[in-house]
Amino acid sequence: MNFEEYRAQDATGLAQLVAEKQVTADELLALARARAAEVNPRINAIVRDIPATPADAAAGPFTGVPFLIKDLAQDYAGLPSSRGSRALVSTPATEHATIVQRWIDAGLVIFGKTNTPEFGAKGITEPDVWGPTRNPWNLSRTPGGSSGGSAAAVAAGIVPCAGANDGGGSIRIPAACCGLVGLKPGRGLTPMGPETGESMHGSAVQGVVSRTVRDTAAMLDAISGGEPWGPFSPGMPKAPFVSCLEEDPGRLRIGVRVPTAINPSPHREAFAAVEATVQTLTDLGHHVEELPQAPFDDAALARDFLLTWFVYTAWELDEAKRLTGAGDDAFERDTRILAAIGRATSSVDYVDAVQRRHEHTRRLTTYFESYDLLLTPTLATPPPAIGEFALPLALQKASDLLLKTRTAHLLRLTNIVDDIVDKNLGWVPYTQLANLTGRPAISLPVHWTAEGLPLGVQFVAPLAGESLLIRVAAQLEQAMPWRDRVAPV
Repeated sequence: MNFEEYRAQDATGLAQLVAEKQVTADELLALARARAAEVNPRINAIVRDIPATPADAAAGPFTGVPFLIKDLAQDYAGLPSSRGSRALVSTPATEHATIVQRWIDAGLVIFGKTNTPEFGAKGITEPDVWGPTRNPWNLSRTPGGSSGGSAAAVAAGIVPCAGANDGGGSIRIPAACCGLVGLKPGRGLTPMGPETGESMHGSAVQGVVSRTVRDTAAMLDAISGGEPWGPFSPGMPKAPFVSCLEEDPGRLRIGVRVPTAINPSPHREAFAAVEATVQTLTDLGHHVEELPQAPFDDAALARDFLLTWFVYTAWELDEAKRLTGAGDDAFERDTRILAAIGRATSSVDYVDAVQRRHEHTRRLTTYFESYDLLLTPTLATPPPAIGEFALPLALQKASDLLLKTRTAHLLRLTNIVDDIVDKNLGWVPYTQLANLTGRPAISLPVHWTAEGLPLGVQFVAPLAGESLLIRVAAQLEQAMPWRDRVAPV
C-alpha cells in the first residue's frame, strides 16, 4: 500500500483491509509515521510521540488502524498530558483515561498526542509551550480549537480519524475549519473518567474528528456507555449507531438561523454554506424554514457560558499549581487573565449562571416540540489567521501590570467580558448551545469558500438525537460528497 491508497481509505476501510490480510498493522503505522514526518514540521499537529506496538493491538472493530489522541483529558498511562500548558508538560499520567482504554480495546494503534490550547480554553490552537498548529488547507489559518491538532492531523492525511473532545465547540469548530465531520455526543454518553465523573457540569464530552460519517458512527459505538464512577448511566440506543447509516431519516422539519446576537452579520460564506445545505435538504424532501429569531437567548447564553468558563479556568490553573508546584509564570498571560476574572466572580453569580442553563434548555426543548433539528453555520466566518486573536501590545503591557500587582480582578469591572464575547465568540457563536443544554450536535463539511477554505454547517438535535444526526449526515454525505476533497499541504 502506498500513501495515496492509505489516504483514500477511512478508518473503517483500513480495519477491513487488515482483517482481510490485504495489509498489516505495521504497514499502516509506517505509512502514518512517514506522513507525520513529512507534514508535521509544517502543521505542528502532533506534540508527543507514543511508542506503538501494532502486534499487540486488541481484536476489535478498528484493529491495526493508526490513531492519535488529544493532549487534553485523554490520558495515556506513563506519559504527560500537558493540556497545552508549560506547567504540566512533564507530569505523567498514572493510568489510561477510560476513553483511551476504549480506543485501545477497539484495536486502534495509538502513536501520538495532538496539540491543544492551554486547558482547551480557546477556539484556536496556539499554545505557548508547543506553538501554533496550522490548517492544512491554508498554513496561514487556524485549524480551530481546542481539538485543532487532531483536526489538522486528519485533514493532512496522517490518520483518518483522531481523538477529540468538546466543552464549547472543540470538536465542531476544528472539524469545520479543516473540512471534517465532528459529532459532539449528548451529555454523559461518552466517558470522562476515571479522574472525573463529568467535566464542566457535563458540558464537556469525548468524541472524534473524522473524514466520514461511518467512521464517526462506528467510533461512537466503540466509546459510548457509562462507567462505574460516572454520575449516571446514559440511555443507549436500541441499535448500533452504524446501523443508522442506511436508514432514511424520513421527512424532517428543520429550522434555520444564521444571524446571532453576538454576530448579527455573519460572513457571506456562512450564509452560502447554509443556503447550499437548505437547497439540498429541500431537494431531499425535508421541510426547512428560516427562523425569525433564535429559539433561545443567545446573548445571555454566551455570557453564561463564558462566566462559567472563566471560573473553571481559575480552578484548572490552581489545580495545576497544586499538582506541580508551578508558579504564575508557568501559565500564559491570557489564561491568567481569564482565571483572574473567574476568581473575581462571586459564588452566587457563578451558581446563577449554572442555574440559567435550565432556562436555556427549556427554551430549546420547546423549540423541538415543533422541529426535529436546528440548522446553523458552524462558523460565522472562514477560519481566522494564525495570531489574529493575540492581545494588542498596549493591552499586553497593561495586563502584565495588573497581573504583577495582583489587581487583574479589576478587569471584571470593565467591559473586557463583552470584548471577549465579541472577539472570541464572534466567529464561533453557534456551538456553545449544545454544550450548555447537553444536546448532541454535528458539524458537516458541506462548503468551501472561494479561497478554498472549509466552512461547515451544524445540526443540533434533541436528547438522544445522535442516531438522527447520523442518518441525516449520511444522507447529506451522499448528496454533497466531501470525502475526496484533499487539503493541499
